[in-house]
Amino acid sequence: MIKSMTLLEEKLKESLRSVLPVTGIVLFLCVSIAPIPNGLLLAFLFGAVMLIVGMGLFTLGAELSMSPMGEFVGAQMTKSRRLWVIVGVSLFVGVMITLSEPDLQVLANQVPTIPNLTLILSVAIGVGVFLVIAMLRVLLRIRLRDLLVGFYALVFLLAFFVKPEFLAVAFDSGGVTTGPMTVPFIMALGVGVAAIRSDKHAENDSFGMVALCSVGPILAVLILGMIFSPDSATYSQVTLPDVGDSREMFLLFLKQTPHYMKEVAIAVGPIVLFFLAYQFFTVRMAAQRLIRLLAGVLYTYLGLVLFLTGVNVGFMPVGHYLGGQMGQMRASFLVIPIGMIIGYFIVAAEPAVHVLTKQVEEMTSGLIPKKALEIALGLGVSVSVGLAMIRVLTGVSILWLLIPGYAIALTLAFFVPKIFVSIAFDSGGVASGPMTATFLLPFAMGVCEAVGGNVVTDAFGVVAMVAMTPLIAIQILGLIYKLKLRRAEKQALAALAEEEIIDV
Repeated sequence: MIKSMTLLEEKLKESLRSVLPVTGIVLFLCVSIAPIPNGLLLAFLFGAVMLIVGMGLFTLGAELSMSPMGEFVGAQMTKSRRLWVIVGVSLFVGVMITLSEPDLQVLANQVPTIPNLTLILSVAIGVGVFLVIAMLRVLLRIRLRDLLVGFYALVFLLAFFVKPEFLAVAFDSGGVTTGPMTVPFIMALGVGVAAIRSDKHAENDSFGMVALCSVGPILAVLILGMIFSPDSATYSQVTLPDVGDSREMFLLFLKQTPHYMKEVAIAVGPIVLFFLAYQFFTVRMAAQRLIRLLAGVLYTYLGLVLFLTGVNVGFMPVGHYLGGQMGQMRASFLVIPIGMIIGYFIVAAEPAVHVLTKQVEEMTSGLIPKKALEIALGLGVSVSVGLAMIRVLTGVSILWLLIPGYAIALTLAFFVPKIFVSIAFDSGGVASGPMTATFLLPFAMGVCEAVGGNVVTDAFGVVAMVAMTPLIAIQILGLIYKLKLRRAEKQALAALAEEEIIDV
């Protein structure tokens, strides 16, 4: 109990450091160039508090429950040595956790002319199929780089047959489906599967699961776009809260909370039930470990409820309003540098980013420090938001940015260590989580509406951009590491040769 409280205190401090910079930037903008109504500001501040507490509880819960569950299922599934079990369970898990992902519901409401259920099922099947491919890759020791080159070539080939109104949403789908529910479980699943192997590359191959699972939704939505061929472009309008005082604001959050309690219960419930059934029919956990795991599930549930309520009720309206205010300015180009600053700090507030950076540091025994990974992710997202704002202001097609971006990322994959390739492509899906979908996307929509652009073709695609640039940033980090390692080896050899000469 005391250990859990200490861990919770540590997680709350971590989330406070993550959320405060974004809150400070928004407050500065509110009192300087983009004033907002008092009620909206009050809702934002209350939402920020909920974010801090929610993220702290979620990261603690993911550490105590989601990661151990994923590792347990992955290890037991692989021990069976039966291909049909691995394929069947992977497909089922992939579909199930995607259906439970809260961000997918948000995306479904944005897509023109396609029924929500059709889109959600298609995306879920896409993730399930690619989770099977990811599992087989680890077991058969197939190089991740080769699969990524082939699948992204197919993605961009199909992209030329889809209408512009559908294109950005299709690429956004790859980011929103790898959110706070999916990432901890899938990453831990990879660790569990790789643990069965005894070769030296097993640890490296435990990463890359999220990378492949991000491709499935894009392909699924592109294929849907070709089938449905939408003629219109529609999107959900952001509703600004109308609160006159603190009591009304509190009642607004209280009114919305049951909706997110139900949403998160639908998200967490199937995973927990599946795990309990799975462990009942395989190797049963010790009672003490199971109780600790279920306590972690409760932390995860409460954390996600608080986080999603705070983000959707407090952050989304402020993002949209700020974007609209700044888009109306004479110097509207300022949204580019301001967007870049927000992008750098907002990635630190993504719940799944904390899971990724911690797991990377542990799996690499500190070889890739958490801080270095966070800086690389921040710089990558900063650049992506800047490019997204240029798209909003100019209306340039998203393909003009995505094709060269992915070409650079896939080319770098031939020159950097394997571990950095896997982590880089995992990080793309991880960075584009609920904070991106509920703050940066509304911000871009607000700017786009203010400058008179097409919201669906110009504002959508922010999530896709955020998912792309970390691939390049982290691989550059890998390239720097590789060069430093070579230099250190040369210096060590030179020093050894010098010692031999002295001895002679």
